[in-house]
Amino acid sequence: MNKEEIRNKITKLKKEKNAVILAHNYQIGDVQDVADYIGDSLGLSQKAAQVDAKIIVFCGVHFMAETAKILSPEKTILIPDIRAGCPMADMITASELREWKKNYPESKAVCYVNTTAEVKAECDICCTSSNAVTVVNSLSADEILFAPDKNLAAYVARHTKKKIIPWDGYCYVHRYIKARDIMDKKNLHPQAETWVHPECLPEVIDLADKVISTGKMVQEARKTKKKEIIIGTESGIIYRMKKENPTKNFYPARDAAFCFNMKKIDLGKVLRSLENMIYKVEVPLEVSQKARGAIEKMIEI
Repeated sequence: MNKEEIRNKITKLKKEKNAVILAHNYQIGDVQDVADYIGDSLGLSQKAAQVDAKIIVFCGVHFMAETAKILSPEKTILIPDIRAGCPMADMITASELREWKKNYPESKAVCYVNTTAEVKAECDICCTSSNAVTVVNSLSADEILFAPDKNLAAYVARHTKKKIIPWDGYCYVHRYIKARDIMDKKNLHPQAETWVHPECLPEVIDLADKVISTGKMVQEARKTKKKEIIIGTESGIIYRMKKENPTKNFYPARDAAFCFNMKKIDLGKVLRSLENMIYKVEVPLEVSQKARGAIEKMIEI
């Protein structure tokens, strides 16, 4: 089948099965084009809980589909490629977090949403890249364990008086973007603003005009009067930005900044997921309930 035939089949199956397709901002353009909603990980999980559909096809990586299942336990959550994981989420386990917390009994543990369900179940509260500072400042403890991203932790530490103790994890895509890349792009596009994700290295953040999450980047792209922007995050988001803002130019800070796990999903896999109801994402009830508590505490703030 060609792409048009696959898209038509996907559309038909969505109606027949009462399904909705969610796609992360980093997905390939073909997948974004068939999605009902595009966004960041938590926003999509909240959307999964809001829609009436019984089946959610989550085009992202595994922890995102898990979060959707945690917030929508009664729905069937499918991920088109079960191998689409997140190396950063795998850099800390629930048992490691439990042992870490024992060494800091007076502290609170904040876990980035980019973690497994088991890790979320062991933390005090979750956070996103856009609300991490607010979440940390809301806690009564003066000492905060922050997992798993040490670069996001370093960014938070700049904006709080609390002591931040980071786990030694990172996003390999954002770590791949170097200060030299930003400077080279600034030289090529001297009129451009530079927006980078808070998962970037501190020296990259120092060169940015704005440090914002993917969701905020999409919003800012619509509002800004700037015609040229250098984007310091996974390059897949530029497809959406260009599509929504055709008169503006967006340049990747580093041309090869790709999340290979995000790129494992394609149109054919989305179709097979709907046809064969694969791959179902399940979270044990005890884990789900504890993890949901940590997510809901964040949402309340």
